[in-house]
Amino acid sequence: MKYKNDNGPYNIFAEEEITIEFYDLDPLQIVWHGNYFNFFEKGRRSLLQKITYDYYEMQESGYAFPIIEISAKYFDSLKFKDNAIVKAILMEYENRLRIKYEIRNVKTGVVTTAGLSTQMAVDMKTKESCFVSPQVLINKVEALLKAEKQ
Repeated sequence: MKYKNDNGPYNIFAEEEITIEFYDLDPLQIVWHGNYFNFFEKGRRSLLQKITYDYYEMQESGYAFPIIEISAKYFDSLKFKDNAIVKAILMEYENRLRIKYEIRNVKTGVVTTAGLSTQMAVDMKTKESCFVSPQVLINKVEALLKAEKQ
């Protein structure tokens, strides 16, 4: 699958370049399927930093955002020393945090893996799920959207 330029409904995304290490491989000398979720995390962290609401800011604002659903679809394999770009794209933020992922082999331009994660806000004091995202997240995304238009 060749890389296509789909930046989601808000055009908020972040990319993180990774190099495949030996410890990422399975006995077939390709990346073990479970490690792609670690790669998604690297992209998610970059996206949250771009929004200025990373894990420290979440904690300071009184919320945690556990993953409640995650999926991956594999199209091609990555191998030792391959360089890849992990792209994390904001798909939804008002009621939950949904992020789409694309992992692209830098050398070939081929998308090797795609995924989607969903996170729900939890009030850290009450431990209750929030069915609407905290205003702090909404404000940060909307400030970024406004800044990107200028």
